[in-house]
Amino acid sequence: MLKAQDTAWWHQLRRPTPALGICATIGLIFPLPQSTRMSKVLVLNASYEPLNITSWRRAAVLLIKDKAEQLEHNGKYIYAGFPLPTVIRLRHYVRVPYKDIPLTRRNLLQRDHHTCQYCGYNGGEGLTLDHVVPRSRGGGETWENMVAACVRCNVKKGNRTPREAEMPLLTQPRKPHSSLYFEVTRHIHSGVHQEWRKYVIGLS
Repeated sequence: MLKAQDTAWWHQLRRPTPALGICATIGLIFPLPQSTRMSKVLVLNASYEPLNITSWRRAAVLLIKDKAEQLEHNGKYIYAGFPLPTVIRLRHYVRVPYKDIPLTRRNLLQRDHHTCQYCGYNGGEGLTLDHVVPRSRGGGETWENMVAACVRCNVKKGNRTPREAEMPLLTQPRKPHSSLYFEVTRHIHSGVHQEWRKYVIGLS
């Protein structure tokens, strides 16, 4: 396991850099189109746990310095023999403090993709929050017991469980594995980086 001082390079690479389309750290110029310069890369820890989303330039620095290995690419090339990465894995483990994800309306709706978990209706911010097991029957306010629901389904279900109401859930509610979950989900559901899906626990 790396010592704290050994990970200084990682925190340094996370700092903002000018969007010049170059890797100044290694002195290489990559004259790529704007669409490519905006490409994002999922960074995995050595344990394969998602760690961060970074730019292709920062990912290229890690690869060329042999601090990471490439797991996925999108078929484009930075230059001959160097595919543009979309997923990389650090060669050494970086210790990152755990940050709990607050149970809020916004986070619940993001987890459920702003979709009613009973009928599939995409209601945006107009959705309600439903307790799978009603509070009057001992159900708590937890990630596993709360889902997004349209008004119609919420009223129809009433003070019953999904089984009693014959309204099965579309997906089993669970707590997101990390705060990075939401950002990864946005990329995937916008139609890009489908290859990220297999590296993030709990994506549906």
